[in-house]
Amino acid sequence: MTSAGPAVAPAAPLRLTQYAHGGGCACKIPPGELEAMVAGLMPGRGPSGGRVDGDRLLVGLDDGDDAAVVRTADGSALVSTADFFSPVVDDARDWGRIAAANALSDVYAMGGRPVVALNLLGWPRDVLPAELAQEVLAGALEVAGRADCFVGGGHSIDSPEPLYGMAVTGLVDPDRMLRNNAGRPGVPLTLTKSLGVGILNNRHKRTGEVFPHAVASMAALNDRASAAALEAGAVCATDVTGFGLLGHLHKLARASAVTAVVDAAAVPVLDGARESLRAGYVSGGTRRNLDWVRPYLDAGRTSDDELLVLADAQTSGGLLVAGEVPGHPVIGELVPAVPGMTLVIR
Repeated sequence: MTSAGPAVAPAAPLRLTQYAHGGGCACKIPPGELEAMVAGLMPGRGPSGGRVDGDRLLVGLDDGDDAAVVRTADGSALVSTADFFSPVVDDARDWGRIAAANALSDVYAMGGRPVVALNLLGWPRDVLPAELAQEVLAGALEVAGRADCFVGGGHSIDSPEPLYGMAVTGLVDPDRMLRNNAGRPGVPLTLTKSLGVGILNNRHKRTGEVFPHAVASMAALNDRASAAALEAGAVCATDVTGFGLLGHLHKLARASAVTAVVDAAAVPVLDGARESLRAGYVSGGTRRNLDWVRPYLDAGRTSDDELLVLADAQTSGGLLVAGEVPGHPVIGELVPAVPGMTLVIR
């Protein structure tokens, strides 16, 4: 009778989030740094390469909108955008689904329809198996299929940490675009997805806990919300991603020369997000978002915890629409510009 050898412990499952210094849209370059970086490329502030030509380049660098829009010779318009980030969840297929929905969202935020996407993949090939990368690509293909968007290849590199996203080209009616500089006083503000995924993602990265409702929110397309906004006659919108609700609303209000008033109690928040925030699960990106908007913010008696929820760095968040969108909560309104303030919290 032979004795059995020592028991071999099963290998621990790979956790993708542990191979990246940040996660999702929380790993964006801070908004203040980014604006300083591209300032010399904007009209009136340096070389004219980013200048908007009203006849051809309809949307460029000027207001930091969600995508570029170029008018074509036949009078229609192309929407072009790119978005990629490090893992926001540990499940490879879910990461691909989320990253694809996030990239496609920029087209929907302009009122457009995605047509074709290209994969953007960075992979530490000596560290993580190729099969995981295949799962990422499969998840993205699934979501692109739901959007009726072709995936036509792409580009990959061997990188120190995993990165994935898409470059997306779509079509938009130049007479029915959604832009971030078209807000007007007296118009309500609608938010089409709940906040809090950044907080829950931070908890997931640190503990391994899985939050299926956060994954479902991030993987959901903004196609129906975009169509509903256009149907309701909206002309101004943006999507809420790495700069948080407050950051993206600040940009919209600044570009539109208005002030945004937010009813904090009306803002939808995912279950578990506030509790996770109180437990300390807040990303550095969220804190930087709040620091960036504070000089332009009248917070009243709003607590810092609530402000952090409103500044939470979202990945694949919803649309923020200047206008009422049926089926989604109104969270505030645009009012005439208050000197020095783009944001007021009630």
